[in-house]
Amino acid sequence: MKKADSFDFARRLVKALAIQFGSTCEVVLHDLTGDDLDHTIIAIENGHISGRSIGDGPSKIALEAIHDAEETHSDKLSYLTKTRDGKILKSSTIFLRDENGKAIGVLAINNDITLTVAGEHALHSYNTSLQSTKEPEPISTNVADLLDSLIDQSIRMVGKPAALMDKAEKVRAIRFLNDSGAFLITKSGPKVCQIFGISKYTLYSYLDEAKQSASDDGQASSGD
Repeated sequence: MKKADSFDFARRLVKALAIQFGSTCEVVLHDLTGDDLDHTIIAIENGHISGRSIGDGPSKIALEAIHDAEETHSDKLSYLTKTRDGKILKSSTIFLRDENGKAIGVLAINNDITLTVAGEHALHSYNTSLQSTKEPEPISTNVADLLDSLIDQSIRMVGKPAALMDKAEKVRAIRFLNDSGAFLITKSGPKVCQIFGISKYTLYSYLDEAKQSASDDGQASSGD
């Protein structure tokens, strides 16, 4: 299917899903083929749920797909996300692909289950279908918020404040940021340097170490 046809169908699907499931279901379409990371949303219904609108930036999953453009990303179904104002969403992410299998778009379905979670004991059977019990992933409305969220996630992953991290821990955090596509965001480097208390030169050095570590992991996996 041609790119234009894929997006035309996806736009109609966005509207159809929102009408089918009602005002508690946000449906979002991201275009991953543009050069402007600040504006990837090209269609959205029930945007009041996350506070987003057409022209807003990518989700974490969309950013990762842009970063690893040559990778074949799998659809992610029935996981938890969280809006800035605390709504809990049951989300699914489906990739649109071109004729070569490359991800060109993301269709996201976010169903507001805040009230369901509040009554979790009464509706336990509904929520057990979720594939993950991890902390819900935050939904950002712009790339600056997304960068802040990714930095927070990298710090939580290491398990200590950036000021207390040793070199290996900072490299681990920076590898997470690189793998998440954080450095595609404009002016991400200076902010990361500030948070982790390192120079621009040191950041480049840590990035090289992180990429080498990722390469070594890939070679080890392929040898199994």
